[in-house]
Amino acid sequence: MSEKIAVSLPGGLAEGARRAVRQGRAASVSAYVASALAEKIKLDDLAGLLEQMLEESGGPMTAQERRDADRALGVRAPRSPRRRQTPSTAD
Repeated sequence: MSEKIAVSLPGGLAEGARRAVRQGRAASVSAYVASALAEKIKLDDLAGLLEQMLEESGGPMTAQERRDADRALGVRAPRSPRRRQTPSTAD
């Protein structure tokens, strides 16, 4: 069952929702907003679950614990971007 409500949105967000409808990515502005709200609720619920889990486990992992976990799982550490060498123009 749906419930009709009125909300105020910044112009850019409202236009983005209308554009999604025009491009066929949503059946209606209402459907687009409902989908976005559903995703936000899921994220909020997951954030709450994570917070609860961290409280129960003693807090976030330390950097060393993360490295140990990555190593145990076979996860490679992200590589830092290399600076690009520019050819010398001093000829």
